[in-house]
Amino acid sequence: MSFISLQFVILMVATLLAFYLAGERYRKLVLLVSSCIFIGYYHLQFLFIAIAVSLFTYAAGLLIERSRRSRWHKPLYVGSLAAMILFWIFCRNSAALLGTTGFLFPLGISFYTFQALSYITEIYWGEEKAETSLPDFMLYMLLFMKFISGPIERSRDMLPQLHHMQQANYEMMAMGMKILFVGLFKKIVIADRLAIYIDPVFDTPQSFATEQLIAACLIYPIYLYCDFSGYTDIAIGCGRLFGLKISPNFDRPFIAQSTAELWRRWHMSLSFWVRDYIYYPLSATMRRWGLNGILMSVVITFVLLGIWHGVGLSFVIYGLIQGLSIAYEMKTKKMRDRLKQLLGKGFKLWSVLRMYLIFAVSLIFFRCAHFKNAWYFVTHMFVNSTDDWTGWGLNIPVHYRCVTLIAIALMLAFEYMQARYDLLKRIEKLRPVWRWSIYYVMIFALLAYGKIGADNFVYVQF
Repeated sequence: MSFISLQFVILMVATLLAFYLAGERYRKLVLLVSSCIFIGYYHLQFLFIAIAVSLFTYAAGLLIERSRRSRWHKPLYVGSLAAMILFWIFCRNSAALLGTTGFLFPLGISFYTFQALSYITEIYWGEEKAETSLPDFMLYMLLFMKFISGPIERSRDMLPQLHHMQQANYEMMAMGMKILFVGLFKKIVIADRLAIYIDPVFDTPQSFATEQLIAACLIYPIYLYCDFSGYTDIAIGCGRLFGLKISPNFDRPFIAQSTAELWRRWHMSLSFWVRDYIYYPLSATMRRWGLNGILMSVVITFVLLGIWHGVGLSFVIYGLIQGLSIAYEMKTKKMRDRLKQLLGKGFKLWSVLRMYLIFAVSLIFFRCAHFKNAWYFVTHMFVNSTDDWTGWGLNIPVHYRCVTLIAIALMLAFEYMQARYDLLKRIEKLRPVWRWSIYYVMIFALLAYGKIGADNFVYVQF
């Protein structure tokens, strides 16, 4: 049940009506039932696995907390951690392990498994208390708005909201609708229009000329951002309608001046999860090797991050490029700081372009289904040029090319204004005639230029 499907609209409307018509006592039940319907709609197996993992995590959290002063404390934690990681690996590689395609990779398992791992780790470290309310914990794990592709919510951020769930006021619901529309704009006006012309290049790069390979490489980060941040905006907007504040997952990543800064702005819930639970412990154990130990920790962390995205050499290389880029930045920080003082804005612009190009090239390995395709793509980006400037357009009709360029420019301008002036709140203060004119223009843009009935989101596969 995709966020951009009629089925999801029906589920959302029904859930909202039931949520606000039911008494305060039954609101959590409404959300929990809707979440189960949402997950089970894809496949009942997905629902059973998600419930099983949630129950296991709930029980593990209680046992780890109660065993704090016993010799079983660490074994329980390590055993629970290992069991969830091994089960996740089994699910990801089930076809190869069983020699069959009958076992389906469970929807959203990477995201809720990471959420479960952080939960029991925080309890083991003594940072958080184990949740005693099973309904609240199940809702924390299964909440449908964030279930498919995150964000990976920390228990300290989400569980207090679920303990004292309040219905949204008008201002919160209005803001939720605006954020939701922004997400839809990114997804169906920009991402899904670009996907029609970009996907074939990555699927069969052998069929395209140099200009088209370069154009697809340069455009893909924008496409991926609009697709994934569009999902997050829709999730955040839907959450606001129920009075829930879901964590943001993006913060204008393309203004980053380094790869390290990019990952503080891109897929933030995953980046911070990897930082807290992989990089920090790993760097602590390798601290005796000084800077080299830290650099090695960075590279290993990002290789593991690449492997999280998928099995195969391509994902390893994707993570390796990110890790090596950050290691280089750490190693040359003093030199780059001097250049920044010397060259000023020119160096900042170069840094942004450098970051974007490195990220774009690394995403070739992220996107191509097979390593041989990724290797062909990279090695043929500057050969076999046809000197045909129309190739840079990726066969996108001129009309939609103009619409897409304008839409991207509007999106970037909106994000700049939103960051500086909180544009969405300012719109609410406009006179009704101007405010509703903006709303109608947004709706018209979605209906006129959006690709209705598009495929699901990219990160569903993870």
